[in-house]
Amino acid sequence: MAVATLAGSTGHVGSSILTYLLANPSFSAVYAYSRRDLPNPAGSTKLHPLTSSTTSQWPTLFPSREAAPKIFFSGLATTRADAGGFDNQRLIDYDLNLDLAKAAKTAGVETYVLISSAGADSKSMFAYMKMKGELEDSIRALGFKHTVFLRPGFIAGERTSRPSGASEAALRWVAKISGSVSPALKNAWAQDGELIAKAAVHAGVQCVQGKRQDGVWELAQADIVKLGSEL
Repeated sequence: MAVATLAGSTGHVGSSILTYLLANPSFSAVYAYSRRDLPNPAGSTKLHPLTSSTTSQWPTLFPSREAAPKIFFSGLATTRADAGGFDNQRLIDYDLNLDLAKAAKTAGVETYVLISSAGADSKSMFAYMKMKGELEDSIRALGFKHTVFLRPGFIAGERTSRPSGASEAALRWVAKISGSVSPALKNAWAQDGELIAKAAVHAGVQCVQGKRQDGVWELAQADIVKLGSEL
């Protein structure tokens, strides 16, 4: 069994990743970052919270080599509106993610799994896509044995962490309606947070169990739907 570490454990996708990690017999322990106390309704003894309201301290809390962490999942992200501007968003989405990845590499983590975004490209003219691409490039350069980038489209499903803005709520409604007509119609551009989480965990398990070749594994929207449906 493997030891996992998770950042973004209270977010839309990350909270589902945490649920699936705790329920998966492939993992003996799950270290999860959070600004506040994490819910543990099942009372799992595998959960080890890494709690600090000061996110800049998170890299120093990373489990040591003695804890034998083998895999790191990041669903860590925020929005421009929640962060109070793009510069503040970048501090979380890029800077903190990269600092945690470096801490993971130092601690001996072999598999890194990132929830990125469709269109991530460091050469993009769009600031958000450019930032996501730059993060992927920086993570790739760290040289983990296995690196997994999931690039979902619009992340559908009900959010519990924060209310949706008007445009996001409209897209969420369209995704719900199109999904009721045909799952394929929705999955072509939007994926439920739970499905993305399942794909992330499934991909991580395959890497840890030696079922994937070393290197970088990029999962586009169709790949996420296929892999998430298998778990």
